Amino acid sequence: MVNWRGSRVRTVAKPLLIVLLINFLSLLYVLRHHPNPSADDSPPIVERFQAENLKPWPTLPSFLPWVPKSNPARGSCEAYFGNGFSRQIEMLKQVEGGSSRGGRGGWFRCSYSETLRSSVCQGGSLRMDPQRIRMSTGGENLEEVMRREEEVELPKFEPGSFQIESGRSGDGKTGGRIMTEEVLDNVVPRGAIHSHTMRHLISSIQIVGPGELQCSQWIDEPTVLVTRFEYANLFHTVTDWYSAYASSRVANLPYRPHLIFVDGHCRTSLEDTWRALFSSVRYAKNFTGPVCFRHAILSPLGYETALFKGLSKVSAAEEQGPILCGPPRHSGRVESRLSNEQEVFDALQSWVARHRSSCNLTLVNGLFAHMEMRDQLQAILGASVVVGAHGAGLTHLVAAGSKTVVLEILSSQNEYHPINLAGSYADPQVVIDRLTSIMRSLGC
Repeated sequence: MVNWRGSRVRTVAKPLLIVLLINFLSLLYVLRHHPNPSADDSPPIVERFQAENLKPWPTLPSFLPWVPKSNPARGSCEAYFGNGFSRQIEMLKQVEGGSSRGGRGGWFRCSYSETLRSSVCQGGSLRMDPQRIRMSTGGENLEEVMRREEEVELPKFEPGSFQIESGRSGDGKTGGRIMTEEVLDNVVPRGAIHSHTMRHLISSIQIVGPGELQCSQWIDEPTVLVTRFEYANLFHTVTDWYSAYASSRVANLPYRPHLIFVDGHCRTSLEDTWRALFSSVRYAKNFTGPVCFRHAILSPLGYETALFKGLSKVSAAEEQGPILCGPPRHSGRVESRLSNEQEVFDALQSWVARHRSSCNLTLVNGLFAHMEMRDQLQAILGASVVVGAHGAGLTHLVAAGSKTVVLEILSSQNEYHPINLAGSYADPQVVIDRLTSIMRSLGC
């Protein structure tokens, strides 16, 4: 992506950039959430953690406690962007007097969205054993892991990678899995995702008897567990941010939770934003022994959020089989969508040199994959013109000014159907006719 800056260049302080990102996430929500702490479907847990260990939510309406009053209509805007996770499935009930830390046995429940066909699951007295999760360590610098295969970075869960404590001795569920495959199909359906890592995580959870959890440490504060695929892609990372945020809201957390990546991806320039949005960030393999959570929340994959499914409206293509298998690795290298990107940039640089005297121009090479997030946003905020290839990098345009001009380079591999308007009015019939033609080409 290439940015031009005119004579007016804006600089943005780091705190302002963080607020911008948080507001971007929060404003995507429908501001119709009314707190109702007495609702029966609040998590069966009493928060006893030290609030000073966690960051507060910003003082915005969408960060108030979020408990649905009724089930939103399937496919409605509220179901996509509000709390559509309204069907509760309780897999393990919390029992008074259990032996786990905190005085109760474990519990596990999922909140299912009929619209998104995914669940936010959460539980207490949950143990993670990193030694039983086969994947790379994660969090390394890119230069240290060049050409490492993606397969090594995605988690593979052995049985018992996760355990949860039953509250009763002799419980009939002890020794079994938290969910059968049949239940998983109804709670965390595979859908179009070929390798559903969060589903595999839940499948690995085994129920153990009271007092059988062996933990090297306990984490008392709420913690969100996230598995990622396209971790270096801005758009897909935004969907992961949104999913982790939405999971926190569904769990009705009063503070921003800790976050653990249950994957072995290396560090990217987007990680600083993860750390800004949540109270802390760690990788599962960074723990030296089994760790137990008093309250763990399992975040849906980014592919299952409203930002992903809502944009496509889950087209007929999703019914045709697995289509999401993770991003191409490009042999471990960061590659552009343009095969001759440097040639294009050199040509632009020559053009700018010839016109600099007549127009105060500054050319910035936006190699965002190698830039910190704050620098990426500063480049966009200060740009008068943005030139870039069609792709996730143009997600940055959410931070562009209202008068920023965009020159988008489209490949023939991207099917693109623009409707050019003389003004701001779009004829509804023209839109319908064009959409009908597109859908007909898809066999609908």
